[in-house]
Amino acid sequence: MDSRKLAYYAMLLAAIILPATALVAHAQEDTIGSGIREGLKLVGAGLAVGLAGIGGGYAVGVAGAAAISAVSEKREMQGIALLYVVLGEGIAIYGLLVSLLILFVI
Repeated sequence: MDSRKLAYYAMLLAAIILPATALVAHAQEDTIGSGIREGLKLVGAGLAVGLAGIGGGYAVGVAGAAAISAVSEKREMQGIALLYVVLGEGIAIYGLLVSLLILFVI
């Protein structure tokens, strides 16, 4: 198996397992009524970070490949190409901000 695929599957597995273990650990500490609410907050925050991370990684991968090919043909496209790669990374940062809002504001 390719090392990039192995790293991708490891990160995907961590994005699924880590929020689930936090949910189980947190549910054991609270009472049933507030535990469900807190558990759903943790699931929502985990989904926000995980899915935004996967989407951001895909966007950076596609934009990075296109940027490298564009820069290899026209050197002056480097600044614009870098901008598109950075915009793809912003998706993951927005997911992190949404999860923080879910955890601490709601």
